[in-house]
Amino acid sequence: MVSGTDFTLPSGTIRGDFVAPDGTRLSTLQAGARSARPSFLLVPGWNMPAWVWSAQFGPLSADRAVFALDPRGQGESDRPEHGYDIRTRALDLHAFASSISPVIVVAWSLAALETLEAIDRFGTAPFAGVVLVDSSVGEEPAPAPGSPLVDALFADRASAIDGFVRAIFAGSRSDAEVRALIDGALQMPLAASIALFPRDIPREHWRNIARKLELPLLHAVSPQFQEQAWNLRHHRPRTQVEVFHRSGHALFADEPDRFNRLLVHFGRTLGMLRP
Repeated sequence: MVSGTDFTLPSGTIRGDFVAPDGTRLSTLQAGARSARPSFLLVPGWNMPAWVWSAQFGPLSADRAVFALDPRGQGESDRPEHGYDIRTRALDLHAFASSISPVIVVAWSLAALETLEAIDRFGTAPFAGVVLVDSSVGEEPAPAPGSPLVDALFADRASAIDGFVRAIFAGSRSDAEVRALIDGALQMPLAASIALFPRDIPREHWRNIARKLELPLLHAVSPQFQEQAWNLRHHRPRTQVEVFHRSGHALFADEPDRFNRLLVHFGRTLGMLRP
């Protein structure tokens, strides 16, 4: 246990700080020792904290360091009045990755788009490989038009967050964990949480970045995004696709053993993979 806000993490996990380019304090978690191997950098999705990756820290830190980032406004990071646009958050991510380079970035949901934006705008230098977790990354088929979550947030934010958190898991979670995730998500100001969605950017933007990515790429998805993942592989044949058929959106929590084995193998074979 690291602190009351971190739920449960393996002993030896350390919380630290990183100062973003605009001076915002970002909170981080670290397990394991840095070595010649690229570290893992775990980035959570919309409104989620770094400790949501708690099942990954022990297994992934056996032979390398594992870091997780609380993006601005999330977890234990500062909640400034500005900087919730995707460019700023991408810069935050790229700056932190550069400080612990080289890294294999493991980016879930919204963080997958922020990672692609970071690579497109600021370059691939810190990254040894990319793992995109349950995000359509702009491939077809497109989701149904409209913004149901945004509409729900305006109508009844507490209920919308409660429903969102419970829906991301296919398996049961403890009431304490679910409550901690809900309470944490509600700490971000409403306007900031809505500003995180890059609704003014066409989906093709992410698709084009992913297709031309010159790094080893693993795309791990639940059934909701499997068609998009196979379309990415069709256009970018070097993409490794893994479908977690028994998982929800938080597939790394629903099937942690499989997910961890997949990442360990990806990390150990990285030098053999052609981008």
